[in-house]
Amino acid sequence: MSLACLMIMMPQTVSLGTVASAGAKMSAVTGGLSYLNTGTQGMFGGIIVGLLATGIFIKLSSYKSLQIHLGDNVPPAVSSSFSVLLPALILMSLFALIAALLAGFFNADLINLIKTWVQEPLRGFNTNIVGFCVIYTAANFLFTLGIHQTVISGTLMDPLVLINMNANMTAYATSHSFAHIPNIITTSFVSSYTLIGGSGSTISLIIAILIFSKVKSSRQVANLSLAPGLFNINEPMIFGYPIVFNLPMMIPFVLFPTIGSIIGYYATLVGLVRRTVVLVPWTTPPLIGPYLATAGDWRAPVVQFVIIALGVVLYLPFMKISERVAKVQAEEQNA
Repeated sequence: MSLACLMIMMPQTVSLGTVASAGAKMSAVTGGLSYLNTGTQGMFGGIIVGLLATGIFIKLSSYKSLQIHLGDNVPPAVSSSFSVLLPALILMSLFALIAALLAGFFNADLINLIKTWVQEPLRGFNTNIVGFCVIYTAANFLFTLGIHQTVISGTLMDPLVLINMNANMTAYATSHSFAHIPNIITTSFVSSYTLIGGSGSTISLIIAILIFSKVKSSRQVANLSLAPGLFNINEPMIFGYPIVFNLPMMIPFVLFPTIGSIIGYYATLVGLVRRTVVLVPWTTPPLIGPYLATAGDWRAPVVQFVIIALGVVLYLPFMKISERVAKVQAEEQNA
């Protein structure tokens, strides 16, 4: 969280409780700085303010009239710090003025305004099943063209699903019950049902090749990709098989994560599996990850296993087509 981001958070009313022998007594304290906005709920605002403040600072620092020069005899480190002193002071004063105006006239602060008017509408769309599938379908399609899907999905989704994940963890830690867990789509949901074995859920493709393929080169790539694929690292498969610029393989690679997401979403919605309440590392192997993410629900690995098996069936015909195309191309090159 940048200094500018902290400056635009107005002092808020904070309730503090003191316990006396006769009971609890509550008192209101004003003028304090609440650090709630430094958590996940202020993440999106922090990103926006950080980018905005950095851009303004770079622009102000480019004006020579605002640079302080101490002469050639001053050490460079000291001289550099003084040369940006005025731009830094102007930047902090600007954000302090914005914070004062918002607090004085609107009883609000910029972080909460961004949360209300930007973050929550985006989170509402991006983390419902329709927006979620649209984003990951587009991101996986771009991956088949050589643009890594995390460039798209990571930018649009990661801060928002992490907010949902934090809300679920807080609700579970408070109640120790799954009755009031608010969100289905979270960080752990993505790794459990959407990206199993990496982008495109290619663990299913690896299994399909190892069981059904008789092409030596395909099996070599699958054997090489199996170990990293178990830890959700699938670049060897994407660029080695390949999936990039391989039209038959592009179809299941783009569609299958959406199918897995829909199955996981509605299985959770109707109560077949618990909602995710534990943030597990994205490198956690399949079957283990959903079990841990749902705090020990054995049904979650079963649902993931069904998704993986369905993926094998979906990938299989396109794998056969891809291998036939590769065989024809090799024969034409050798002719």
